[in-house]
Amino acid sequence: MFWLYLLPSTNMMGMRFILLTILLLSGLCSIAQQPSGSSRSELENRRKSILNNIQETQQQLEATRNDKKASITELRALQAKLNERQKLITNINQEISAIDHNIQYSNQEITQLREKLNLLKMRYAQSVRYEYMNKSTYNMLAFIFSSKDYNTAMRRMRYLRKYREFRKYQAEQIKKTNSDIEQKINVLNFAKSQKNILRTAEEQQKQVIQKETNEKDRVVVSLKGREHELTRQINENQRSLKQLERAISVAIRKEIELARKKAEEERRREEARRKAEEEKRLAAERAAAEAHQSQGVKVVTGSGTRNAVPGNPRYNNPSTSNNTTITNNNAPSPAASTAATPRPSQPKATNYNLSLTPEVAALSDNFENNRGKLPWPVEKGFITERFGRQKHPVYNIETENSGIEIQTSPNAGVRAVFRGVVKNVFYVPGMGQCVLIDHGRFFTVYSRLGSVSVGKGATVSMKQQIGTVGTNDNGEYLMHFELWKVASNDKSSPQDPSGWIAR
Repeated sequence: MFWLYLLPSTNMMGMRFILLTILLLSGLCSIAQQPSGSSRSELENRRKSILNNIQETQQQLEATRNDKKASITELRALQAKLNERQKLITNINQEISAIDHNIQYSNQEITQLREKLNLLKMRYAQSVRYEYMNKSTYNMLAFIFSSKDYNTAMRRMRYLRKYREFRKYQAEQIKKTNSDIEQKINVLNFAKSQKNILRTAEEQQKQVIQKETNEKDRVVVSLKGREHELTRQINENQRSLKQLERAISVAIRKEIELARKKAEEERRREEARRKAEEEKRLAAERAAAEAHQSQGVKVVTGSGTRNAVPGNPRYNNPSTSNNTTITNNNAPSPAASTAATPRPSQPKATNYNLSLTPEVAALSDNFENNRGKLPWPVEKGFITERFGRQKHPVYNIETENSGIEIQTSPNAGVRAVFRGVVKNVFYVPGMGQCVLIDHGRFFTVYSRLGSVSVGKGATVSMKQQIGTVGTNDNGEYLMHFELWKVASNDKSSPQDPSGWIAR
């Protein structure tokens, strides 16, 4: 900036003004970028997913209730739809909040851009006024030719050229800022229109919820009139679930015992192998000792055992070593006798988790690491009855469930949620055909199957079909899914599957 002081005194104040204007505009703070729209995109994807779930639930509901009496499953399907619609309204409100935030941010951006535009216009006007006051060609030429030397003149010429470029840059910035303001206004108007659309969708969903609530109440009234019949069905279903739970527990206990016995046999084989190797080693040592006996007498001292060497008084004279005794070469060594007959090892109970092979243990770890990401046992469906103890939606009774009930489409394929080995295929009255799959420390059970396409001992992969869903007495396509875990004390217990499958 030293060249500024080369200007003539008559033009010093004006040129310094131009320089300060350039510095001010070059240091103007840029407007912050708009926040990432990833959260908004996630909300939109979730809204689409919820709408898809509602549509699938409605289709399955219509497929199972045509010309049939109202059932508990229909009631639960209606309740599932209501729950999804409540989630949808919540999601819509979150989207509206995100849009409100974007609207507020866009307003701030427009305000900042307008402030920037006003500043640009003011600086541009000041530079125009300065140029008008010093517009004569004579003044410009005098400014150049009044230089002390050639280099100063060249610097002043470059200054004038940069000043013209700066004026052009000012005009371009004004145009660009005007364009940015128009673009932000368009974005703002679009966001406001989206907000209005979501508000309308929210009102429509509230009306649908009211309609479906009335439909649910109608089903409840119909079910209350059949209390005796349905209570009997509920009790029968509870007995079937208990029978299934006992069958699963027995099957898992059997697998634990088999795994323990297998590990115990492997341990015994390993001990027998080591014992045989030890006996072979001791036999070799005895053979070597017998070979040495033909050359001298074995001498046992306080510091160890050595053979006597003929002609060497240091080794042959008993008085040359303290605590020295001569032993019979044919007498067995106490140490050798003890080593030749090892103590029998006591059998130890092997823990199931510790008896797993490295491959099975890795499989179990992978299963556990996929918690919350496992695929559903059916491609499409919704949960009609959840895990654990629950109050009945109509009658004043409680039900117990070791798994979850999933309503799906007719003849839907049932698939394994993870790779494993089929350990059992069995039948339970009221629960249809059942498949038990081993995943290491975890077991999955698939019940209410109409058909099974795998056999005991088969290795299955993730999402491989193992059968198809059957129907219950009401013609509904329900699939029962359970997940069991073997603890460190070898006790098995059911887990809530809804926390393991993908949401």
